[in-house]
Order: sequence, then structure tokens, then C-alpha cells
Amino acid sequence: MESQRTFLLIGLLLVSFLLFSEWQDEQAQSKAEPSAVTQVATSPSNTDQADIPASSEADVPVAQTQAVRSVITVSTDVLAVKIDTKGGDIVEAKLLQHAETHGSDIPYLLLGEFDGKQYLAQSGLIGLNGPDASSAGRPVYQTEQSAYTLSGDELRVPLSYVDSKGVQFTKTFVFKAGKYDVSMEYDVVNATDNPVQVQLYTQIKRSAQDKDSMVDQTYLGTAYGTQDEPYEKYSFDEMREANLNKNTLGGYVSFIQHYFVSAWVPKQDINNTIYTSIRNNQGIIGAKGEPVNIQANSEAKLSAIYYMGPKDTDALEALHDDLDLTVDYGWLWFISQPLLVLLKMLYGILGNWGLAIIGITILVKTLLYPLTKAQYTSMAKMRALQPKMQQLKERYGDDRQKFGQAMMEMYRKEKVNPMGGCFPLLLQMPIFLALFYVFLESTELRHAEFGLWLTDLSAMDPYYVLPILFGASMFLTQKLQPMTITDPMQQKMMTYMPVVFSIFFIWFPSGLVLYWLVSNLISIAQMLIIYRGMEKKGIKVRD
Repeated sequence: MESQRTFLLIGLLLVSFLLFSEWQDEQAQSKAEPSAVTQVATSPSNTDQADIPASSEADVPVAQTQAVRSVITVSTDVLAVKIDTKGGDIVEAKLLQHAETHGSDIPYLLLGEFDGKQYLAQSGLIGLNGPDASSAGRPVYQTEQSAYTLSGDELRVPLSYVDSKGVQFTKTFVFKAGKYDVSMEYDVVNATDNPVQVQLYTQIKRSAQDKDSMVDQTYLGTAYGTQDEPYEKYSFDEMREANLNKNTLGGYVSFIQHYFVSAWVPKQDINNTIYTSIRNNQGIIGAKGEPVNIQANSEAKLSAIYYMGPKDTDALEALHDDLDLTVDYGWLWFISQPLLVLLKMLYGILGNWGLAIIGITILVKTLLYPLTKAQYTSMAKMRALQPKMQQLKERYGDDRQKFGQAMMEMYRKEKVNPMGGCFPLLLQMPIFLALFYVFLESTELRHAEFGLWLTDLSAMDPYYVLPILFGASMFLTQKLQPMTITDPMQQKMMTYMPVVFSIFFIWFPSGLVLYWLVSNLISIAQMLIIYRGMEKKGIKVRD
């Protein structure tokens, strides 16, 4: 088992490479996302009639209301939104509490139309008498104001439309202070002598982003949830192969990206059809509700909720039990989510995300101390058995079978597990991976400052201080550990391993490197304590 430590470090390097690739993918993805510094179209968006989902055959005459198409603006304490009066689509959304880049005064642009690309939130009424199903095109709503500003806890933005039969449609967006979710309410008043039928649809439209290279984003696309599938991704490539068509009670549709998400949550007590389509490199995911029959001289209300903002797990879960899964922690989500809760608690106490990372590292290393002790104890015992191991090699020469049997018998008598140094480290890897996704996915760490030169824990260390310190701590750890490797080539590999990791970690987010550095420093302290105790018992640990 001389090469077990080399095997572990190579495995660790491989895992680090995979994590680095994932982080690079996320960075490439974020660069491909909308940028507020890009010229944004100020004219009404191109909401093509072909975007509207199919419904039962429509019989909607040319509208009676004649309105001039325009774009109205809505401002709250967290959102700056533009709504196209044609169709009542949200065609632009800026997040006022999130900067485009670190230190910038320009708010982050989540939705918009720029450079021939679109990212819109659409909604409307189809069905036999839905205005959005008219052959004349989507309705142009009328508004009392061209600009709305939130001054209290709630802001209502009504858009009205009357068709040629006299059916009145009022589409109202309800904004709330401090909230990124917007309620969309339809009031349909049928003042005619005949029944009408409408069907609510809500959808998100975005230009497909193709991969340009191996380091381009691994995923930038849609996701949905149904009664049976809490969270499923559906990529642009999957859209090109087949359109999604699923019936479910409740559900949601979303578009996810690094740190941010937009999602429609329809009413959860009705059956909805989740669908996708793609045309001219424009991908759409949406949900259609059930057809609603409105009798003569009566009215009906239809509604849905749209979220456009950061991946805030608490806010998302409040809208839908499974919507927080769009904060994608991978298959280790059951570890990542508690770690994020713990990280937030520490931030609430310490008031600094860097200190919170140090605090969670201390807690994790303390909880894993029994595994760490088992790991270092096993390595020390293996080191103490090296003279006996050499004797067995000399005794049995090239007879590998007898040597193996004798070696296992020696392990049994000495009560040493040859894999005892591997298993504890392997058991710690899921926690490290889970923390990696916490640092990668959590919006709270975007542009989070620590102090001094570390002004953004989600970005690489600009002066490479942490990677260098990490390499030094790894080198010191190697010097303190009992050496069980006798092969000169493997020893040389071990010598250069800290240099390789230091170079490799240059491109890692500084928050993750901070975690590893502190983890190494704590491991060194724990190692010294464990070895001192073993040496007191007469067990030789180091030369």
C-alpha cells in the first residue's frame, strides 16, 4: 500500500480538475448572459404571434379597442421593469440590488432584448375567445400611465382591453416592496349574452445559447417541475429533438442560469400542461391552464406568479415547494442545503462571508475529527510497519503471492487496516464537493467581500496570495506526514504536487481556496496533536 497517498492525491487532483471545469463553465455561462452594459432595445419587443401556444380553434374577431403600442416602465425598490402593451409581456427587468459587475453602479440586467437576442416573460389568454388567439394578432392594452413607481407596500399596474364583442379583459401586475415575485391577475368580464371560453398561458422565451468551445457553459436553459418530477432540466438540444408536453396538477416552469432564475408558477389547484417549443433559435417553455368557461353576464379571475431575481432558496420555496431546487447543488443537494443554512447562520453572527467560510470550515473539521484521527493514525501505523514490510520483501523475493499473503497476515496481527488512510479522506470528499456547489451556486456569495485584497469571494484571487499559501500549507502537511512511499519517482511526484495544486487553484473562486487553506491549517494542527499522542505511546511516527 505504499502508493495509497499518491493514489489519493491523484484522485484529489482529478476531482479538483472536474470542479475547476465546472466553475469555468459557470464563468463562461455568466459571460454569455445578458449584460446591462450592452445596448438594450428601447422599442417594443417583437412578440411574434407564432410564439403563442396552440389551443382549441379560436374564433376571435378583430379587436374593437384601438390603442397605440408602447412600453410602460415600473420601478420598485428592487426591480426596474418594462412592459410591452402589446400582449402585456415583461420585456426587460433590471435587478437594482445586484450590480452588473463587482463595484459597478449598473444594475444587473436579467430580462431584455439586445444584439438580436431576447429574454422575455410572456403571458396571455388563448382558447376559443382568448384575445391572444385572434388572427388579427395579440391585443394592444391601454394603460392610464406610462410610468409607475412603488411608493408603499404594493403597486398595481393594470392594463385593459375590450374586444369587438364587448368582453373586457384587465391584466394586472402586482408588485410588492422587497419582492422579486410579481402576481399577474386576469379579470375577464363577459357583459355579453353569450358564453366565452379562455385559457391562460404563461411562458418564458429566450434565445438559445450554443456552445462555442469545450469550456463553454455545460447548462444554460430551462427546467420544470411536475407533481411527479420535482425538478427536471430540459435543454435547448432536447427542445430541438422533441417538444415537451406534460400534464400535471400545479407545477412550474423556469429558466435557470448562474446565480439567477426566472420562473412562472401557475395556480397549484388546477391541471396545467407544461410545454416547450423552439423556432429560429428561440426557446420557449410554458404552462397552459385549463379552459375556463365564462357564462353570459358574469366574470372570472385567472392568475399566476412570475419570479425574476436571484436564486434565493427561501423566496423560491415560498412560491413553490420544489422551486428552490432550481438552485442546483447536484446530487449532493441533501448535504449542500444544510451547509448553506449553516453558512447563513454564521454570516448572521459574524457579518462577513469570509469569516463565515472560516467558521464553517472549523465546524466541519471539528465534526470530522474522528475520521481525520483514524486517517492519520492508520498512516502512522503503516509507517511503523515499513521495516517489517522490507523484511517480507527480502524473504519472499519475487514470489508476489506469498508476499501478499504474508503482508495481509502481518496487517491482521498488528490490527492495521491498509485502507484506513483512504476511507476517511474519501468520506470527507462529499462534504467538500457539497461546499463547492454551495460556493458556486449561492447568490449570497456573488461579489461578497472578505477584506483587504479579497473583494469578491466568487472570483479568483487577483494577487494569487491564497493559492500560494495553500501550496505552502500542502507542502508543510507533506513534511509532517509519515512517509510510506519508497519509490523515487513517486516521491518526486509528491514533491511537486503542492506546486501543481497552487497553479491549479489560481483560477478557483477565492472563497473555495480560502476554505481549503483553512482546512489545511486545521489539519496540520490536528495532525500535530494526534502524532504527539502516538509518540507518547511509543509509536514512531516520523524519522
